[in-house]
Amino acid sequence: MTGEGRTTTAPPAPSGGAVVALFGDRAELAERFATHLATSGVERGLIGPREVSRLWERHVLNCAAVAELLLPEERCVDVGSGAGLPGIALAIARPDVTVTLVEPLQRRVVWLEEVVADLGLETVEVVRARAEELHAAGPRFDVATARAVAALDKLAGWCLPLVVPGGRLLALKGRSAAEELEAAAGALTRLGAGTRTIVECGVGVLEEPTTVVVVEAGDSAPRSGGSGRKKVRAGGTAARRGPKRTRPRS
Repeated sequence: MTGEGRTTTAPPAPSGGAVVALFGDRAELAERFATHLATSGVERGLIGPREVSRLWERHVLNCAAVAELLLPEERCVDVGSGAGLPGIALAIARPDVTVTLVEPLQRRVVWLEEVVADLGLETVEVVRARAEELHAAGPRFDVATARAVAALDKLAGWCLPLVVPGGRLLALKGRSAAEELEAAAGALTRLGAGTRTIVECGVGVLEEPTTVVVVEAGDSAPRSGGSGRKKVRAGGTAARRGPKRTRPRS
């Protein structure tokens, strides 16, 4: 134990084959990620100690299930990445997808860097910034993900300008999905959003599938200039205001 209510080990991966079904031959990486969450993640306040007992079902597998919504070789931005949920889980499940973790808090950025480096996730980049600070560079991602960040109307305002026309916002919302989608209808229209749907991921694999609100970015979605195919690169400036960018340490 490292203190009251804290643990130094991750709970064992659940039986039943969900880990292998979602992570395939990278299941061992998923287990190492769970260990980071249960140890340093708890110690540094990125995840609550009470969450450790349900770490796999509620967090790691819940996020990894969303990988089925990603197309091959897409560019994904995880907004308000926090403990790398869903971003790191998706990067482990889908090594063909490039993932940019956007997180404004320095202590979380440092932890994310350490985990990404330890897991050897070469397709993952960490950017210290708020999502709106990246708007000036224009849309550059195919999909934006977010979990437990903000209400859907506010979240869409942060995320839709980051994705190319026809790209998607994947918001993990749980049981509140239908209510939030209805409440955000007006805001989504003003943002130029296209199709909005609610889907369940991990059906037949997870005991409780992951509920995701999928919002398509329309051609009229607000965005600043820049090529829709532009990719985040090391050494560049993530936004006009110059938020710090970091990459995994070698």
